[in-house]
Amino acid sequence: MYNEQLEKLIEMALMDGELTEKEKQILFKKAESFGVDLDEFEMVLEAKLFEKQQSNKKVETPVSAAPKSDKFGDVKKCPACGAMVQSFQTKCTDCGHEFSNIEANASIDKLFKMLNDAEDNRKEDSDTSNPLKAIGSFYAKSFSGLTGPGKVDKKKMEIISNFPIPTTKNDILEFLSLAVPKAKQIGNFLTKNNPENKAHNEFVPVWKTKCEQIIMKAKFSMKEDKKALEEIMQYANELGIK
Repeated sequence: MYNEQLEKLIEMALMDGELTEKEKQILFKKAESFGVDLDEFEMVLEAKLFEKQQSNKKVETPVSAAPKSDKFGDVKKCPACGAMVQSFQTKCTDCGHEFSNIEANASIDKLFKMLNDAEDNRKEDSDTSNPLKAIGSFYAKSFSGLTGPGKVDKKKMEIISNFPIPTTKNDILEFLSLAVPKAKQIGNFLTKNNPENKAHNEFVPVWKTKCEQIIMKAKFSMKEDKKALEEIMQYANELGIK
């Protein structure tokens, strides 16, 4: 009925009268690569599985050829229409349904909480009630211009660098709206070295690198969403990213 290679894979997968999630994933991917209608393939696969179970005289409920969740192994399915969705897409190309991720929103809040917690450690280190800490903080500030970022700032930079890239449109836009101002130098040649501006500018490279990563991903995942992509590219232009 199908390509000889596909039929052989089906036969091997149903040999024991069972169909694992991994086997289903392989079969559906292979069927899709041959241009087979997936709904039709699901029906045929289910029928073949039932026949095999009957021939083996097993009293088991036939295993559905397609899962009921929005995941098909590592292949994502749109929860609205069931269409197969490529990795990193932010909306379904078939029905336009936008994917959301509550956990991702929470993780953005978590990033800034982690940065605030790191900043609290700096405050503890500069506690004047402890003479040893106060002296250490004084020398750290005195030599910071020579030695580069201190321990707390390095920790914060590491947190930003290792933060996972958002995966949904709203999360990407929210992150960029917060990160882009932090990725731009402030102050002119007379004021850029004052303590406040200098502290900000030390973090510019790490924020800009994170923005570049997010914009690169957005250009791929939002290529079908022209309005969102235009907004993303406005942020890119602000940072001189092409």
